[in-house]
Amino acid sequence: MKMVWLIRDRSKTGSLVRSTFDLVRSFVHGNSSLCSPLSTPSSFSLGFSRTMPRHNFAKWARSEAAFSPSIKENPGTTVETDDKQDLFGLMKQRFLSFKQQKYTKELEHFQALAEAQSPKFMVIACADSRVCPSNILGFQPGDAFMIRNIANLVPPMKNGATECNAALEFAVTILKVENILVIGHSSCAGIEALMNIQDDVQSRSFINKWVVNGKVAKSRTKAATAHLSFGPQCKFCEKESVNQSLLNLLSYPWIEERVKKELLSLHGGYYDFSNCSFEKWTLDWRGCNVEDEEGERSYTVKDQEFWC
Repeated sequence: MKMVWLIRDRSKTGSLVRSTFDLVRSFVHGNSSLCSPLSTPSSFSLGFSRTMPRHNFAKWARSEAAFSPSIKENPGTTVETDDKQDLFGLMKQRFLSFKQQKYTKELEHFQALAEAQSPKFMVIACADSRVCPSNILGFQPGDAFMIRNIANLVPPMKNGATECNAALEFAVTILKVENILVIGHSSCAGIEALMNIQDDVQSRSFINKWVVNGKVAKSRTKAATAHLSFGPQCKFCEKESVNQSLLNLLSYPWIEERVKKELLSLHGGYYDFSNCSFEKWTLDWRGCNVEDEEGERSYTVKDQEFWC
């Protein structure tokens, strides 16, 4: 959203900004729909959460960074303000809050991190904006080395180099992480794309070319859920693809070696948006040496937990 204001007298710019703030304040306090968790006025959007309480928004709106528009003069008599500045103003406030409330209070820890890192976890999660491992699982700076990609997939080693396995190599061989956690989630558009792909059709889509790394999981899903509709099939595949990624991890010799020496453990996870639950399990590598009729490894899991 970009607003263009016509100003005849440049000296009135300050009062115009102040009056605009007053208008916003009256709108917030006078429009109860702004505070509804299920609705946001279509004519007024500043990038804040639809569920932000009224008093929190008022506080936010008063902050200098959040509601001091960046005014740019064009040739002529127009002045523009871009609400992108509001988003970065809010981001600035969050950063400064982090610096004051966390960084300075744990200065010794962050100074040590500036010299080196030794995370215990490697996390592979979906790029979906709703899946933030640090937020939902509480990872702090230095805890986890992370990869985020479409549908949280790990390609097998035979497929060649990717950003995913390059990060894996660094995490496992250099950082010596002790755990790799692959996190799937509900309503995954990447898995839906995988399930929709026609096997005999060549696609030019980058997304389709990436998600075919989960084709074995798709095949297993189709075999196990032929009696189900498309939605439940996708949900099944969201978890099946996590296990297939765990198996694909064992295709890398430097991962398999450390797993067999019990220096590295491989874990799966599944975050469900609908009820805010999390499932966690561990790949039992001792049961992953049997090959099925198609030459693919089968798997077993252990230590399953359900958090809700």
